[in-house]
Amino acid sequence: MPLRRNCLAHAAISGDNSLMSGIPAISSPERMRAEKRTAAGNSVFAALVITGLKIAVGISTGSLGILSEAAHSGLDLIAALVTFFSVGVSDKPADADHQYGHGKVENFSAFVETGLLLLTCGWIIYEAVLRLFFRHIEIEPSAAAFAVMLISMGVDWWRSRVLGRIASKYDSQALEADALHFSTDIWSAGVVVLGLLLVLVGRTYRIDWLRDADPIAGLFVAGVVISVSWRLARRTVDALLDAAPPGVRSQIQDAVSHVDGVLEVDRVRIRRAGNRYFADLNVGLARTVTFQRSGQLAASVSAAVHRILPDADVTVQSLPRAQHTENIFDRIRAVAAHRNLNVHDISVQDFAGRRHVEQHIELDERMSLKQAHDQVTELEADMRREIPEIFDILTHIESEPATIEPSEELLNDQRLERRLKKVAEEFPEILDVHDFVFKRVRGRLFVSCHCTLSDDLSLSRVHDIQTELEIRFKQAAPELFRVLIHPEPSTDNRR
Repeated sequence: MPLRRNCLAHAAISGDNSLMSGIPAISSPERMRAEKRTAAGNSVFAALVITGLKIAVGISTGSLGILSEAAHSGLDLIAALVTFFSVGVSDKPADADHQYGHGKVENFSAFVETGLLLLTCGWIIYEAVLRLFFRHIEIEPSAAAFAVMLISMGVDWWRSRVLGRIASKYDSQALEADALHFSTDIWSAGVVVLGLLLVLVGRTYRIDWLRDADPIAGLFVAGVVISVSWRLARRTVDALLDAAPPGVRSQIQDAVSHVDGVLEVDRVRIRRAGNRYFADLNVGLARTVTFQRSGQLAASVSAAVHRILPDADVTVQSLPRAQHTENIFDRIRAVAAHRNLNVHDISVQDFAGRRHVEQHIELDERMSLKQAHDQVTELEADMRREIPEIFDILTHIESEPATIEPSEELLNDQRLERRLKKVAEEFPEILDVHDFVFKRVRGRLFVSCHCTLSDDLSLSRVHDIQTELEIRFKQAAPELFRVLIHPEPSTDNRR
């Protein structure tokens, strides 16, 4: 089951170092969609009720603070509706037209909410300035006004906790924006209640300047809304513009650079769509690694990224790089690998500072001599160009089998086997030869056997012994067409 980091969006945007903290398991997609839509639906219902109550009480009391809260709640209702529909769309899987999924809908929803909040600010500030300097409106701080505001604070506390829990669980930016929004609504509603209390105190004790407490409270609400809007605007614009979360890129670079086999981290790009991150990396690998090893290293790089962004979609592109530790043999193989060719039995000799290279290459047996020669000529030109110290190159062309050869028969030739064992006794380093197999293929005689040697012999010496033994076998039995010898260490042969 895939894992997702708890509160990843908040931690990433705030630059929190807790990205490496606990990681809860992700529920099934169906359950996730159901929980997100339920939380968003409850928020819509609560916003509808609270907005209606605030409008009714605000009109009856004439309180700008309550009316501004009503306007605020009205936009909360619109924002909650946008969130409700966005979480339904954002969780749809990727399709042919939306290869990165539909997660950006959540980011767009948060952006729309930011615009609505700013509209609220404009209206509240405009009305507050009018009431402070141009027209005075009597406020009736009734018990109903206080009751509605206290109920509003309770409802906002409840839904901010519910939305925050679901947003944290599923890393939903839209729900997290709503949760943050409603948590600040508690404080702005408290300021309105304080403004109504000050108006009531001013009326009771005939303190005229306290009559301005209500529009001032409205201005404070506008300030809170601007603060929330600014925070949401930065986050949503960053998400829509594919800004990388602060600190995450450097964490990924550090983690990937410690992967064994990665020479460099050339580029790291991170983008977010809804609750999903996408990471694209270019990493430098030794140009001599095989295609299979390159795939293994790409998997290790992806695992390193997933330790930081557990549910990220990771794309790794490997770039071939020359190592400072490469010798001339590595460089020769690298040039051949660049042309998707394989060279072996490379021999390099130094004559008065001039490097002479001899090598074997296998090409498809179905190629003509002209085609094979042209391909080798181009390869040798590449080698001279990239390795200037090479003076000349001699390439032995071998045919690489392209068809499966049918074996005509297996032979049991005891006399030939004894003759070959006698030849092996000429080599003091050979401890034993066994498991002889004789077969006839296309009218030619093939032989294979196992050869036991000392454990501590160097591989180069083992190769020399094999070559010499093959030559002696063919001298002793000219009818042999091909000889294959498999070397074994003495400890392995004793088991």
